[in-house]
Amino acid sequence: MAALASSAAAARNVFFRRASAANARQRRRAMPVVAAAADKPILYDVPVSNNGARCRLIMYWKRLEDAVEIRDPGTIGGLKSEEYLALNPQGKMPLLVLPDGLALPESEVISRYLCDAHADVGPSLLPAESPERRAVCALATRVHDQYVVPIQGVMYRGPMPIEQRAEGIAAIAKQLDVIEGVMKIYADEGPFVAGAEPSTADAALFPTYIFMDHCLTRHFGWRDGVFRDRPESERWWCAMRADTCGARVYDEVKGGLEKWEDAGRFETVGVTEHVKDGSFTWAY
Repeated sequence: MAALASSAAAARNVFFRRASAANARQRRRAMPVVAAAADKPILYDVPVSNNGARCRLIMYWKRLEDAVEIRDPGTIGGLKSEEYLALNPQGKMPLLVLPDGLALPESEVISRYLCDAHADVGPSLLPAESPERRAVCALATRVHDQYVVPIQGVMYRGPMPIEQRAEGIAAIAKQLDVIEGVMKIYADEGPFVAGAEPSTADAALFPTYIFMDHCLTRHFGWRDGVFRDRPESERWWCAMRADTCGARVYDEVKGGLEKWEDAGRFETVGVTEHVKDGSFTWAY
């Protein structure tokens, strides 16, 4: 048991650790790009990333563009490079690296950190009125992170079995209805998830809805869009589109999706061929 505990402790120390002086020196030798911007945090991200856009939207709302530098993961070799995996062994983005070397992966972790670290700047984005309001924000975020993000790739990745893609699209339709139910809770105070003011929950949902609005209507035959019979979600969507920072994120993500279109991504990954098979349901 002692050996197992020792091994577990060693494993914990490998990942996401704050660098010791020796480790920091080693990282500076291996990753000069990271060390070069030690005066402020670096957010590793790309415009089309919906998870990264969640963090960028919080940055824009809180006016943190000058406080955080955004870099493409390619500047240190890409998501699967040794340099990047030393910072985030999951090999995913976004990733926030603080000036002292602490690496923070996962979009919700980064979002919460930005709100806490810059609580005195811009809007709070963390509802303070009541625990119930904060719980509704947490619920919307949880549904998104737990039930939408893991399957969103069925809209744009491949190859994969056609059954998997069809089941994923059906599951996305179900979660749109679940989120519509959450949107109704404070709809009288709206237009945002928790009422009159935006929150981290709105930042979590909006970039993914940009993906769904684009992919499902253009490639899966949702001719009435993703908001049919979802009036509260549609009202929220319109408010987010009208918001200056929301519009900025929309343009960033949408621009990335249009580049995918130009590159023929949806044909390459098998979406176009799958949707031709009418024995499966694609539009909801």
